[in-house]
Amino acid sequence: MTVLVTGATGTVGRQVVRHLLDRGRKVRALTRDPGRAVLPHGVEVVAGDLTDAAGLEAAFDGVTAVHLINFGVGYRPLTNGRDIVALAERAGVRKATVLGGWQEGTLEPAVRASGLEWTFLRPLQFMANFLNDWGESLRTTGRVREPYGDRPSPPVDEYDIGAVAAAVLTQDGHGGRSYHLTGPEVLTARRMVAILAEATGRDLRFEELTPDQVRREWSVPGRRPPLSLFRAFAEIDGADEADLVERLLRVYGTPNEHATTLTDHVEQVAGRPPRTFAQWAAEHARHFLPTDSR
Repeated sequence: MTVLVTGATGTVGRQVVRHLLDRGRKVRALTRDPGRAVLPHGVEVVAGDLTDAAGLEAAFDGVTAVHLINFGVGYRPLTNGRDIVALAERAGVRKATVLGGWQEGTLEPAVRASGLEWTFLRPLQFMANFLNDWGESLRTTGRVREPYGDRPSPPVDEYDIGAVAAAVLTQDGHGGRSYHLTGPEVLTARRMVAILAEATGRDLRFEELTPDQVRREWSVPGRRPPLSLFRAFAEIDGADEADLVERLLRVYGTPNEHATTLTDHVEQVAGRPPRTFAQWAAEHARHFLPTDSR
């Protein structure tokens, strides 16, 4: 059984590869630049880009299951979902997991209409996002300066997303399901900074910006904050800074019951509780330390 993992060098893709290897599966990893891929021994690394289905025949050859992502460069949804699914079906792929991005594109409807045994994975917020969102700020200033410090979120460890994907791809009983993946607890941004402070032994603090402060500081060209959500909006919509700021303020400031509801889907599929943010913080504490103390 060969499993193809697309986005294999990404945050989640690496974890899917890891868990599949732990399950004794043969893994083929798709990446745009095999020369820069650093993956475990035994993984077959092949070149390819999901935005060009015509160049993926060799990657799908002999594959029985595939982990797909619904976006290409940046966060833009794929526009060639039907071509990818048709290629997978011709190659004899039986199972597929689809990791959703910020919005649905052409891949999801094509998968639903196919003969594949499909499962959608829908994590809301990766814990790994905080490495980019907060890493530099906490390393250099010890502060996170953002609006709505009490906004709630149930972030999920990318390790758990990979575990769920690997289980689905190697077990029966998950076809036609959509798993909303969350961590074990709803946390505020302010509380997560406090947990990182405990993990690093540093005086880290959350400084709340008012919406007007955000507009003044983040609407200036060239001063976009290093937030995953902000980058996603920019990639997908191409809006200017002022429009992006308004969208971010609406998302952060509008209660969303669905986005903050805990599920048991990680435990249901992986067979164990999801990992806590404190566990993740302890493992990644070095990324939030000043460079000269790491």
